[in-house]
Amino acid sequence: MTVFDMLKMIQIDHQPLTSPVVVMTDPTGKPNAVLTDLLHDVLNKMELFVDLGDAPDADAVIEDLHNFTPLREDVLDEYRKILTQPVSGLNIAQRKQLVEIIYDEFV
Repeated sequence: MTVFDMLKMIQIDHQPLTSPVVVMTDPTGKPNAVLTDLLHDVLNKMELFVDLGDAPDADAVIEDLHNFTPLREDVLDEYRKILTQPVSGLNIAQRKQLVEIIYDEFV
């Protein structure tokens, strides 16, 4: 399972996840700021330019962002990496009001 798969599956109040409520953590629950910032960035762009419900895979998201934004290829490559990042689980942190996507390892 990948970050993209999680984003497709998870909804809050029947809406897709938004960047302020999602965090990337390691298996011990320690947040990873770099991965979280990258995920927030791609989620913000997706909210503007991509219909996640219509995207069959991460490559389709990247293709839409390539077609509808002036983003450079190196940025799109980083977005592809975070969307295809393997994940091992999900944690709902109710007190923090966060959804924690637990990543396996760096791609």
